[in-house]
Amino acid sequence: MFTNQTILVTGGTGSFGKKFIEAALKQNVKKVIVFSRDELKQYEMAQEFTDSRVRFFIGDVRDKERLYRAFDGVDIVIHAAALKHVGACEYNPFEAVKTNIHGAQNIIEAAIDRGVKKVIALSTDKAASPINLYGATKLASDKLFVAGNSYAGDKETRFAVVRYGNVVGSRGSVVPFFKKLKQDGATVIPVTDDRMTSFLDYVRARRSVCHG
Repeated sequence: MFTNQTILVTGGTGSFGKKFIEAALKQNVKKVIVFSRDELKQYEMAQEFTDSRVRFFIGDVRDKERLYRAFDGVDIVIHAAALKHVGACEYNPFEAVKTNIHGAQNIIEAAIDRGVKKVIALSTDKAASPINLYGATKLASDKLFVAGNSYAGDKETRFAVVRYGNVVGSRGSVVPFFKKLKQDGATVIPVTDDRMTSFLDYVRARRSVCHG
């Protein structure tokens, strides 16, 4: 699938990005570019991924000019960059809009103009009938990417969106939080609301149970 392809991952220092890049490097990829705005995380990731095919690119999806430079020669873009924490998005609503919505449109335009062949955007279960701002921004993002196929006209670029639930044990998720509480001696695990439903990545959850 990725043979001799150059792949760029936005938000590539996150939990998904690391696992995806690890898997991609097992195939005969030409190059994998980690695009993110946090130099410390990139430095730490560079100590872990020493493969010469991995490159690091500081940038923000809000910056269209930087995306134009980063997408030069790229075949596939995996768009994983987003503001994801529900509480942070509620408290900083327009920041979420700028990253999750404006950033999505920047990705679309840069990909078309730079001749990227495929863009796969990561979504979330919270974009289905959203009740919070994070979900609403991701729903808008999803619709932008789907519409991008028409927006591209006769250009080669094609867009797709994949939607999944909460990944057990990912950075910033509830499982590391619960583990930390237990280590600190907590006897009660807090739940936001007893009526809450949380959708999980079943395969990852099953693996955690089997190996945990």
